Amino acid sequence: MSSTGDAETTQLAPEAGEIPTNSTVNRRQGFGDGFLSTISTGWADRPEILPEPREQAAFTARRRAAVSAAFPGKRLVVPAGPYRVRSNDTDYPFRAHSAFAHLTGWASDAVPDSVLVFEPREAGGHDITLHFRERADRTTAEFYADPSIGEFWIGPRPALAGVAADLGLATAHIDAFQGSDADLVVDQDADLTRFVSELRLRKDEYEIAQLQLAVDVTADGFDDIVANLAGIVEHPRGERVVEGVFHRRARSDGNGEGYDTIAASGPHACYLHWTRNDGAVAPGDLILIDAGVEVDSLYTADITRTIPVNGRFSEVQRRVYEAVRQAADAALAAARPGAKFSELNAAAWRVIAHRIEEWGFLPVSAEASLDPATGHHHRRWMVHGTSHHLGLDVHDCAQARRELYAGGTLEPGMVFTIEPGLYFQIDDLTVPAEYRGIGVRIEDDILMTADGPVNLSAAIPRTADEVEAWVARLNP
Repeated sequence: MSSTGDAETTQLAPEAGEIPTNSTVNRRQGFGDGFLSTISTGWADRPEILPEPREQAAFTARRRAAVSAAFPGKRLVVPAGPYRVRSNDTDYPFRAHSAFAHLTGWASDAVPDSVLVFEPREAGGHDITLHFRERADRTTAEFYADPSIGEFWIGPRPALAGVAADLGLATAHIDAFQGSDADLVVDQDADLTRFVSELRLRKDEYEIAQLQLAVDVTADGFDDIVANLAGIVEHPRGERVVEGVFHRRARSDGNGEGYDTIAASGPHACYLHWTRNDGAVAPGDLILIDAGVEVDSLYTADITRTIPVNGRFSEVQRRVYEAVRQAADAALAAARPGAKFSELNAAAWRVIAHRIEEWGFLPVSAEASLDPATGHHHRRWMVHGTSHHLGLDVHDCAQARRELYAGGTLEPGMVFTIEPGLYFQIDDLTVPAEYRGIGVRIEDDILMTADGPVNLSAAIPRTADEVEAWVARLNP
């Protein structure tokens, strides 16, 4: 509670992520002298064996060197971020800031409130140190008294020396870090934020391998869903079952999902970001599944497939599906080194506009609709763009300058999606009744190489015939 003059203002305190240490006072128990005098004794030795540097250490060193060279003489602070409160004293699972993950390689092992600090040297360059809270082991009172970091509660945490060896990076206790208002911090300084985002536009060999791994695990997750269609149909909230089946694969073979799974059956497929996933999955409908596994390195896939629940497309469903597939193929054909990123979108929209014109419900000609100033009538049924970059974030490099992203050119090492769609909402009176409630999206993850594009997710069935055979094969 604070007051200004005669006016008194009451506000909720603290802000999210700033839970005070006494927030669970009603659940805390006192400790007797017997406990306090013996809790630090009687434990077996736990020798620390320093690991060899992890695979990505050489790559992250080069990334840090690029940041250092771009900001001579400036102190830079890149935070991992804190826990975020879900409810009362329950936090969301921690996931480090993508820039922090990219520059340290600490991946899913990172701990909250860590900071990567670039301290400028007089002779040039930076001393780069990873600061984090040292382990709260049995030699400390926090071991038993602090449920947020005490190892009695959460298990062993990394030690400074072990992390230094693991990442090939100097480490220090967080208490040695002295922040200031002059620090340049990611998400607070526009130049630094933009640079670390643009640094991820082209992936190195390690990143490409991790993205392929994420796609491969995602493919297994899609197989799991298709193989469980019978049970999914039986449940009144089959969309939730789809989400759960995929979650099992994401957590068993990866770190989790890279974003909230979209499991949209029937008319729900027409809502682009349907994540409630509380509907039934009925034979005769299509189910649109947009899902991606984030592997332990924190790189994520982003795949969409649209599947006939009973294993067979109706005539109209197939017509819509193949139009979307042709749009995706056109965008892939437009992808080549040196092409504008926006050309992929134009290629997909051209197919979409001409197909809708053929079906008779585009109010103008396809060419008129494709006019960027006076047209875009076709976007009623495909409002989103066709592509985005992919990596540590599902929409990666989002803070890059527009002229390097939407207005940029495709270069070897870039990884991006191609994901056209058509969505005829259930109450859209501008289309014939047989189209209403049909939503289709096909999304693949594409690597640009010097020789052209490579579809990392090509092994997941794409054409209508392939999808029908997929369902039949996994449901004998």
